[in-house]
Amino acid sequence: MSRRHAKTSRAAIALVLALTATGALAASAAETAIATRQAGYKKMGAAFKAINEELKKSSPDMKLIAANSAIVNTQSQQIPKWFPKGSGPEAGFKTKAKPAIWAEPAKFAAAGTKLQTEAAKLQAFASAGNLDGVKTQVRAVGGSCKSCHEPYRAED
Repeated sequence: MSRRHAKTSRAAIALVLALTATGALAASAAETAIATRQAGYKKMGAAFKAINEELKKSSPDMKLIAANSAIVNTQSQQIPKWFPKGSGPEAGFKTKAKPAIWAEPAKFAAAGTKLQTEAAKLQAFASAGNLDGVKTQVRAVGGSCKSCHEPYRAED
């Protein structure tokens, strides 16, 4: 093998390795994005469930409701970061995110903003100790969740 041919072969091997590593990084970034949003939604869902369970009690603990309302609000604010391009079904990892999220970014963003607004109101009512406000606002937050799930979340 000539020196020139050996150099070319090494360069080709280096290029293949670099491209393979880049692909692995891209897959890793998509997998990380999916795992991050799934964990965020689980955290938000658990907090929302805790609020609803507390509201079923004859004497709800407003401190517990306020703490969980803060979690719901904080997580809702993170949603825009959870859906980078390439983290949908095309990434090859398990996700319930529908392609419509990226096909209709303005509509998806509007749905996210609606949830953020409703979650902030929920936290405000809970922090103020306004039980009636919390009860009303829980329905509004739940409605916001549902209005986004229908067009943008695949069922099992």
